[in-house]
Amino acid sequence: MSVTTITASTNSSVCGSTNASRRHLRLKTSHIFFGTEKRFLSHQCVQNYPFTTPADISGQRNTRVEAGWFFKGGGEQGSDASLEHSDSANEDILIFFYQLDLATRVQYALNLEEYDIAKQLRNKLNEVEAEVIKQQETKRGLSIKSEAQDKGLSLLRFRADLQKAIQNENYSLAAELRDQISKLEADSLAASIKAQAFQNAQFEFRLGQKVRHKKFGYRGVVCGMDPVCCETKSWMETANVDQLTRGPDQPYYQILVDVHEDPNLLVAYVPEENLLAPEEPDKARFDHPYASFLFYGMDSAGDFIPVKQLREKYNRPRHEVPYDPKDERAGGDA
Repeated sequence: MSVTTITASTNSSVCGSTNASRRHLRLKTSHIFFGTEKRFLSHQCVQNYPFTTPADISGQRNTRVEAGWFFKGGGEQGSDASLEHSDSANEDILIFFYQLDLATRVQYALNLEEYDIAKQLRNKLNEVEAEVIKQQETKRGLSIKSEAQDKGLSLLRFRADLQKAIQNENYSLAAELRDQISKLEADSLAASIKAQAFQNAQFEFRLGQKVRHKKFGYRGVVCGMDPVCCETKSWMETANVDQLTRGPDQPYYQILVDVHEDPNLLVAYVPEENLLAPEEPDKARFDHPYASFLFYGMDSAGDFIPVKQLREKYNRPRHEVPYDPKDERAGGDA
């Protein structure tokens, strides 16, 4: 694996330069590759690009990605805030970075007129994108909706079999079918409720919006969202999701945590009920190693502007900051 500091230019192209405002990020994973700086990307570097198999991407939930800072300190949240740390959310962001990196390398190979290499990279990018789409469909409830429909069809078949068993006076079989139907009805109802929760989800916060944690107090930026909690049962138990007022069936957000407030948390997976939007525009400095490739920069209200690919990933519209004459007067005075 090649390791670099994760940064990107304002047009979301991938590079790995280091500056004074970004401290070194340590990353360890067996499947994710971060290349050399774009401006130093050579013909040889493109040729030696290490390909990742679809199984690597599809199995990325079983791959632990660790990221941390070389310096310690930060906020007073302590270990409680770390309960909402999510390896899955972190990996999801890194896979998104991997897509951006592949797309950049495809374009660079085309610029060098290395069409065979560009074709190989494009094929790899297509494989990755296909796997990511499957994961997105699962999160958006499409697979759950299909599961609910399949259970409904199974119910119809079981009921037809039950009617035949009764007509044939095969009562032992009829009793077994009744038990199976009862269990399937319960499962079908649960799947339908969850599919409806996915479909009707209303998000209170948007991509790039600055937020503050109600309980732990740290500042963060929204960089991803799910209609309901999509973590594992063990993660939910550790994070005490059952103690939440709205439980797991509420929107959950991937939150980049300001490194000056908690340098070790990095990415949190936070339920909607635990987040607050600032009452006044938050234009204070915000530092995070992922911010430069997920966002173009900050708008006049202090929130971050997500790159086009991030908006497309979550199917979110572009946010327009309301016009404020005070901003224009302030700019004129300056």
